[in-house]
Amino acid sequence: MAAVREGLSRGKTLVDLFYDVVSPYSWLGFEVLCRYRSIWNIELRLRPAFLGGIMKATGNQPPAMVPQRASYMSKDMPRMAKYYQVPVRNPKDFLEAVIKKGSLPAMRFVSAVDIAQPQYLEPVSRELWMRIWCRDEDILQPESILAAAEKAGVPLEQAKKLLDMSTTPEVKNRLKTITDEALRYGAFGLPSVVAHVNGEPQLFFGSDRLELLADILGEKWLGPVPASAKL
Repeated sequence: MAAVREGLSRGKTLVDLFYDVVSPYSWLGFEVLCRYRSIWNIELRLRPAFLGGIMKATGNQPPAMVPQRASYMSKDMPRMAKYYQVPVRNPKDFLEAVIKKGSLPAMRFVSAVDIAQPQYLEPVSRELWMRIWCRDEDILQPESILAAAEKAGVPLEQAKKLLDMSTTPEVKNRLKTITDEALRYGAFGLPSVVAHVNGEPQLFFGSDRLELLADILGEKWLGPVPASAKL
C-alpha cells in the first residue's frame, strides 16, 4: 500500500505489470506499456512473476495444451507481432521450449535483478524475451542467462553475482511473493495488469485489454505504437 500511496502522491496512477518471459503475450504488453509510460500519467511498476505457479494455483492450462488453440496461436502470433511491432517468432519446438522447460531459473534471475540492480530490470527482461521468442535460444542455462545480461548492459562480474543470488532463499521467496500477490488480485494467467485507481485495484488480463486500461485511467488509446514512441 505504501508504494500505491507513493505513486498517487506524485499525481500518477500506479500500474503494476505482472509478467513472465516465457509468455509472448507478456512481451507484447510489456513493450506497449513501456511505450505509454511517458505518454500516460502513470507510474509503471514491473513485477516479475512465475507463470507456472499461477497456472498450478488456478488450474489453468497454457493455450498450447489445447490443440485448436495451439493451431490458432501459431497463426495469430505473426499477426500480433506485426501489429504490436514486437519481433515475436514461435520457437521451432514450442512444447519443449515453453511447456517442458518453462522459465523458473530465468525468472529467479530476473527477480535477483529486481532486488539488487533494478536499473537493469527492463533491459534484462527484454533480452530474455529476445532469446526465447525471437531467436529461439535457451533461457535456462547459466551461460544463456549471462549472455542475456551482457546484452542488457550488465557488467559480467555483477551478472555472475546476480546468478549466484538467484538460487538463494531471498530470491526464491521474492518470486513466490510477487506471484502470490498477482493471485490475490485475481490473476489466472500472464500478463496481468493491475491499475490502482482511486484506491481500488483494477485487474486486466492479456495484452489486448490495454484500450480498456486507457479508459479506466481516463487516458487516450493511440494504438500499440503511439506516434511519440516512433520518434
